Amino acid sequence: MTTENEFYDLEAVPPGHKSGFVAVIGRPNVGKSTLMNQFLGHKVAIVSPKPQTTRTRIRGILTRETYQIIFIDTPGLHKPFHKLGEVMVATAARAIPGSDVILFVVDVSVLPREEDRMIARMIRERTQNPVILVLNKMDLLPPDRVKSHTEAYWELMPDHAGWMMTVATEAVNLDKLLEMIVEHLPEGPRYYPSDQITDQTEREIAAELIREQILRLTRDEVPHSVAVLVEEFQERENGVVYIAANIYVERESQKGILIGKGGRMLRRIGTAARQEIERMVGGRVYLDLWVKVSKNWRKDLARIRWMGYRPD
Repeated sequence: MTTENEFYDLEAVPPGHKSGFVAVIGRPNVGKSTLMNQFLGHKVAIVSPKPQTTRTRIRGILTRETYQIIFIDTPGLHKPFHKLGEVMVATAARAIPGSDVILFVVDVSVLPREEDRMIARMIRERTQNPVILVLNKMDLLPPDRVKSHTEAYWELMPDHAGWMMTVATEAVNLDKLLEMIVEHLPEGPRYYPSDQITDQTEREIAAELIREQILRLTRDEVPHSVAVLVEEFQERENGVVYIAANIYVERESQKGILIGKGGRMLRRIGTAARQEIERMVGGRVYLDLWVKVSKNWRKDLARIRWMGYRPD
């Protein structure tokens, strides 16, 4: 029951071709983005050990001869503490009713938390479509707790359409999980060209790759207060892609941390981000970064939307 009706059949497909939208839902830091990246074989969603890394709904497109899956990676569902958190939760929640299959991703190495119970209730209330339990991080689950932990998650979603133990970082059992997803997809057309792997622009991906390095290289309150806007993205006559981006933080003290003594931290961020972006564009990149303060922007809905975070 695909509701994403703004799309249309772009390519002829064989009889019995399957397609659909698969929402990847779960609390922060359970491995949702890693799971989608592994399916696609490309990094289209940034990852980090820090919770709430994903802030927007990201589509990743997997096309094979007999099916096309549009994965929808969503922000981790959590109790929000500011307007940005509310927008992130709304973004994830809105992906549920519009999807043909739900992947409910959990960290099976720990027992369900209140956030997991909240997500299970939300899924039950918002869709009748198939829900597959993805019991991720099985490598961290002690053998004597396998039965108790798996049964605890089954009880959250007793009507699940199936379940699979996985290790997303190592792609363990993802081939089996993919078979389960395809089994539950409806027959349908291709919504995207077969060579397209995401609906994001290179400009949007570049901004996220810069933010990924900030998440990796900074700590405490700084990563969560950061937003990145790419102001210019163009290939120049010498073949170098010039990118100018503003990094926004909420306080002057955070700006100082990001720049670092003598600009060292900003150079580290820039070097690491440039290397990632060069892999994406397949060529040389000149990255021009500036750090600016937008006081308490996460509490201001207008500025949140200006930064590119919208629940719709």
